[in-house]
Amino acid sequence: MFLDRFHSVQDGRIVISARQASQFAKEIAGDFNPIHDPDARRFCVPGDLLFALVLARYGLSEQMTFRFRSLLGENVPLHFVETEGGLEIRDDADKVYIEVDRSGATTRDDGLIEDITRAYVSASGKNFPHTLKPLMESNGVMFNPDRPMVMYESMSLALDSLELPSPGLELHNASLDAAGKRGNVLLEYRLMADNRPMGEVTKRLVLSGLRPYCPDAMAGVIEEFYRLKARGADYFNNDNNGD
Repeated sequence: MFLDRFHSVQDGRIVISARQASQFAKEIAGDFNPIHDPDARRFCVPGDLLFALVLARYGLSEQMTFRFRSLLGENVPLHFVETEGGLEIRDDADKVYIEVDRSGATTRDDGLIEDITRAYVSASGKNFPHTLKPLMESNGVMFNPDRPMVMYESMSLALDSLELPSPGLELHNASLDAAGKRGNVLLEYRLMADNRPMGEVTKRLVLSGLRPYCPDAMAGVIEEFYRLKARGADYFNNDNNGD
């Protein structure tokens, strides 16, 4: 399974090191947010990796909703607990990190699940700057350039079928509702298979520390993003080997 090197199993529980999480973010999701670097002061595991592990362990259902409740740090033993109509990811203290609702038919086709996972996280990797920068600019707001925080609130998918050859996501709507220092972002995608729409995927993100849009400050954030992207896979070839 392509996720094997991005987590380990210890005493029947899933454990994700900072290095494993960071490699997934950079190599699979194209996510270069420094909050996923192993040495980040506020390190957190990408929500996309938890999403991927749920699909790998429990299959892809026609309707699924993921609610992200807490940020996950490194090396936390996780329980995947089935509930009525879904499941939860919890730690030993019963702190919940993700709630999942699911219904409809389910497939455990490894090839399809990997294709859907890669399509989903690839779309996530384009959130910034491709989608969020023009969205913030058109609304006259931006996140804190010194600590840009973009967090998942929830995502859902509704599939017309589980026959999905060559799946991919196409963004067809993006909106931002700014309220004080908080911004609620809605991203709506069509799930395409063989160039035909076969379902919808919706993501809700939260931007924190909103302030008036500043082109110079945003240019600096984007410059840093591309610097981190250029560093990319080389991050782990240098001296940054901590978990």
